Amino acid sequence: MFEMVQAGGWLMVPIVLCSVVSVAICVERFWTLRPSQVAPRNLLAQVWSWIRNNQMDNRRLKEIRDASPLGQVLVAGLSNSRRGREIMKESIEETAGHVIHEMERYLNTLGTIAVITPLLGLLGTVIGMIKVFSALELEGTGNAAVLAGGISQALITTAAGLTVAIPSLFFYRFFARRVDELVIEMEQEAIKLVDVIHNDKSDRTETRQSKAESTQATS
Repeated sequence: MFEMVQAGGWLMVPIVLCSVVSVAICVERFWTLRPSQVAPRNLLAQVWSWIRNNQMDNRRLKEIRDASPLGQVLVAGLSNSRRGREIMKESIEETAGHVIHEMERYLNTLGTIAVITPLLGLLGTVIGMIKVFSALELEGTGNAAVLAGGISQALITTAAGLTVAIPSLFFYRFFARRVDELVIEMEQEAIKLVDVIHNDKSDRTETRQSKAESTQATS
């Protein structure tokens, strides 16, 4: 492996560094973007159960917020639920923007690696071919070792660049798709929370009004 890096020339150094960064990002994003970590399935049901039983307090709100990105979105809505449906939705959207930004962290770097590593490989190819033609000009076709060295450098850097770029591009698309799916799921959960809370408030208001009308009619 080390001999191959040496044969590829100095351009192998940035290509190898890009590969290390790419692997580190993929491992970190795999861990961070787990669906069970970002949007736990039973979180909304648990939150609603606490609300219905009047068990929601500041301690539980902090636990929900710290547990997952979906929890952050739901707590933002709950904190503004008494200010009306529109204010609640706006606070959810604002918090969701920050959450999505965090979920997309490092993806631009991964996409950049997928783009620049083939270019680094192409640059190595060009430099290798320049060496080949320079050797042909100076020594003719008799020195096969020099020609082979230049061609080898050209091929190694190209292969190395593509080897890093192809999986980087694949995982960039994979994680971007996963973020989109998780965002849609969080959006659906947040909409359910808004509808449930404000429909419940409407039902309570109508119940009070009907009781008051019944009392007035009786009297």
